[in-house]
Amino acid sequence: MAREDIKSLVIGPTGKPLTLADLPSANTQRWVIRRKAEVVAAVQGGLLSLEDACKRYSLSVEEFLAWQQAINENGLPGLRTTRIQKYRGARSA
Repeated sequence: MAREDIKSLVIGPTGKPLTLADLPSANTQRWVIRRKAEVVAAVQGGLLSLEDACKRYSLSVEEFLAWQQAINENGLPGLRTTRIQKYRGARSA
């Protein structure tokens, strides 16, 4: 693998390389943790711009940033919808 390829390699939440073909479908309705994390990893790794991701998945910038913040603060478990209130409550306490 060439040095440029290594620099542009984006690693997904499963630890495997992530490509545009690996990303969730643009018409995804059910946002499980892995799919959210793949989109965040794609944006952070430069595979997609924030604007492109929001457009492709009909997300608001705020929603994407909330996913990103949840991962940064609590890891993948922070993306569980059943955990959002728990983590948000811990921040405000």
